[in-house]
Amino acid sequence: MTSLSTLCYIEKDGQYLMLHRTVKKNDVNKDKWIGVGGHFEADESPEECVLREVKEETGYTLTSYRFRGIVTFVSGNGVTEYMHLFTADKFEGKPIACDEGELEWVKKEDVLKLNIWEGDRIFLRLLADEEPFFSLKLVYDGHDTLVSAVLNGNPMELFDILNPDGSKTGIVRERVVAHREGSLHATVHMWIVRSNEKSGYDVLLQKRSQTKDSNPGSYDISSAGHVDAGDEILESAVRELKEELGIEAKPEELHYIGVHYGAFEAEFYGKMFRDRELSSVYVYTEPVEIENLKLQKEEVEAVRWMDYEECRQKVHDGTMPNCIYEDEFRMVGEYLDRVSVGR
Repeated sequence: MTSLSTLCYIEKDGQYLMLHRTVKKNDVNKDKWIGVGGHFEADESPEECVLREVKEETGYTLTSYRFRGIVTFVSGNGVTEYMHLFTADKFEGKPIACDEGELEWVKKEDVLKLNIWEGDRIFLRLLADEEPFFSLKLVYDGHDTLVSAVLNGNPMELFDILNPDGSKTGIVRERVVAHREGSLHATVHMWIVRSNEKSGYDVLLQKRSQTKDSNPGSYDISSAGHVDAGDEILESAVRELKEELGIEAKPEELHYIGVHYGAFEAEFYGKMFRDRELSSVYVYTEPVEIENLKLQKEEVEAVRWMDYEECRQKVHDGTMPNCIYEDEFRMVGEYLDRVSVGR
């Protein structure tokens, strides 16, 4: 079954007018907080529909509004809804009681604390970022779990959100939203090493692309990446080595050395980036020649070998732009000392 609808987020003094859907028993939005709006009547345009629905649900007449995008909402239980998304910043009239639930003005930053659809976090972020008119497809599993998100035809990365012990919460969240909110998620870190005659071994460092969403141009782990929702950790590690560096590693060639908890927050491109991750850390000791690597330019600008002890000192004193966690780097060094790589 398909349907057409409108959804409008009315703004005032840094707040959104939110509707807590509590009335209808068989409402797909039961107990959720959403904007105001409703389904098209015969022959209505999106603008006619949003003006009518807002008036009926709130008592307000919109005097300034914008059509921001189309959200294809696939519930997973046989319903596909094409929601025409609006924001409004001016209105007139007196408020009325809503027969769909309770209306409440909520600070924009507090909206994310409410019981909202996970996909709504994506389009609320797009609205906040003043994204040009967009098409967003959100697919659910028939309940509340997001299984796919596609923005303007491009699949978006989704993560399993974790409890502190590493178990899954059951929440699946889009990458940028997870980093805006500081949601704990899983990553894989692969350190490529070789023996040398100085401190005993070199580490291969990658220089992050200048277009990365965090720490652009900084030196980093040999290869690293997120564990996508539903994926296994080791298969993610093998995939990242292939994608970033062109290395076709076998699972048994990756030596697991432990889990590292990492967290930081900083501003990049005028937006906050909050990272909280549980990283499965591996060491790769197979022969690697830099000239044979195939770098993924979107991720990696360059690579270089560096003596472990020299790198440790540069990370410690900040003389090399990097985003390496010192305690994780010590984990790698302690492992290498135990196994005497290449010696």
